[in-house]
Amino acid sequence: MATFPVRCEFEKARAKLDALSLAYEVVSPDPGFSLVGVPSLVMDSEVRMRLGDRAGDGFTASGWVDYHPAQAAVPRERPREFEQDVFGRAAVMVLAPCVADATRIRLIAHLSGDLTDVFPYLNAVMREASYNVHGPTFTFMDRYRMVSVYPRRIAVAKADEIVDGWRVLEAIRCRANEVWARRGEIEPSCEMRERPPALEILKRLPRTNCRACGEATCTAFAVKVWSGGADVTLCRPVFAGDRQDLKEALSEVCAGLGVAEGGLGTTLPTAERS
Repeated sequence: MATFPVRCEFEKARAKLDALSLAYEVVSPDPGFSLVGVPSLVMDSEVRMRLGDRAGDGFTASGWVDYHPAQAAVPRERPREFEQDVFGRAAVMVLAPCVADATRIRLIAHLSGDLTDVFPYLNAVMREASYNVHGPTFTFMDRYRMVSVYPRRIAVAKADEIVDGWRVLEAIRCRANEVWARRGEIEPSCEMRERPPALEILKRLPRTNCRACGEATCTAFAVKVWSGGADVTLCRPVFAGDRQDLKEALSEVCAGLGVAEGGLGTTLPTAERS
């Protein structure tokens, strides 16, 4: 299955499949998830191979994953509208298997809005979340899914499939806009709460606050790794120094959280780095 950053890329891919008389199915986010996703294409491996041979004809996919039927239906109602929409639209730019569980997916969506000013209000009402004001990042668990929210993008690990990923994005869109609409009733909070699973990463770091990773403390580095904003291999004592005895355990816990070595933190555009 492939998804696309914008609908015109989906239309290009579908037109090519039609021109080649290749079989496919469409998984649509319409109407309920139309602000956070675009239609996706499902095909067998042979069709994908034939389509891939013609990729030079010009369409851009966000990624390919094994297809799993959706466990829940797309809502039949149109998405909620908000008078002051701070979220905007979401475009899934990256789709890939989850590092920690290959039966699930990881996606990264870019937002047309900016959530920076919403974070302190979300932090006040979502006590189970972790807010890194220096990122800024806002991270929480949706059952077994880890969701990391940046000002203009969202990373979701361990989504069941694409419809589940859209559901998570739509829930964040609504929650962010609801909280922003009620901000006059909420006391904003910049409290940084040290909670698992970031704490589990911290337990496997040297905790010497050596700053070789670029962060002021091992705690700050653990939160940044957890939220997908830094590569765990930036911990030089563990990966290139005198604490390599911690390497296996640190790598194992990061893999269990869907955080890959050499992953997102090393490839962020400059504007997204903290």
